[in-house]
Amino acid sequence: MITATEFVRQSLALHLFFIRIMKEHSFFLELGFTPRDYNLTNQADYFRKAFDAMLADTIALSGGVVSNEVLKSGEVITPYTLKAETVSSYYTGIRIRTELTEAQAGLEGDGMAVSPLLEQRVQALNNNAINLVSSLIQFKSAILSGVLSCSLFTMNYPLLIDHILREAKLYLTMIQRLQNKEEFNPEKEAYEQESFWNRIMGEHAKFIRGLLDPTESDLFAAANNFGNEFDQLSAEVEQAMDKTLPLKKVTAENLDAVKQIRDFKLSGTQGLLECKIKSIIIPLLGDHVLREANHYLRLLNMFDKSL
Repeated sequence: MITATEFVRQSLALHLFFIRIMKEHSFFLELGFTPRDYNLTNQADYFRKAFDAMLADTIALSGGVVSNEVLKSGEVITPYTLKAETVSSYYTGIRIRTELTEAQAGLEGDGMAVSPLLEQRVQALNNNAINLVSSLIQFKSAILSGVLSCSLFTMNYPLLIDHILREAKLYLTMIQRLQNKEEFNPEKEAYEQESFWNRIMGEHAKFIRGLLDPTESDLFAAANNFGNEFDQLSAEVEQAMDKTLPLKKVTAENLDAVKQIRDFKLSGTQGLLECKIKSIIIPLLGDHVLREANHYLRLLNMFDKSL
């Protein structure tokens, strides 16, 4: 069983990353529905605002508690998040609460003692997150079912809906494990997380490939290569699970590949914000996938040291 201090710090770090991811998933879904399905647009907007409120609560609890390693990793926000939100809000007419991003930028790292009251408040936050994420999972599942049965049309790829559904399910599982004060097992966690995030990185590359203007042939080729590379790396994690490849070697290969795709995403986000890339990629999506790469990099560095 983990200590109260680790429970609080790990819970808040998880929420600072994933709540922003969930609210942006809701934003991307909201943009994808046709006028006929305004009720789904309204539901997505409800989730986006509910996660905004939860993020505000998390930020209020996190000052002086969450580790500097997390805050400086680029998974919570990046130097581009605020501008990506501002530009995406301009393009869509949807108000994005940029003051939350500014508040996150002002967070300072750990050093404050964890009190019993803070532990109780984090337990309550976790319960609220479990309920909200569970509802979002049901919403995403219903959308995916409708798309696959051709009873619903959305501008989002079916794979993207499945992709964000898997991320929500991972988040829910991790909150539940923390709420149960489960101990951290580095090897077991490495297998699970590397398998999950390699697939996510590969799908990011394929989404980028599919959203680029047809004239962006160099970027298309680069995204396609990353998609193929992460498919291969996913297969290698499976081999490591079967003990036919050493996990430490696979982790090192993953680390190198994720650094490269992180740099690709960083360059892409800059290009979108500077209007140098022709695409149908909303700028906030560029920053979104960049933060996920930064999150995975932090995990890989942790696994690399512990294995």
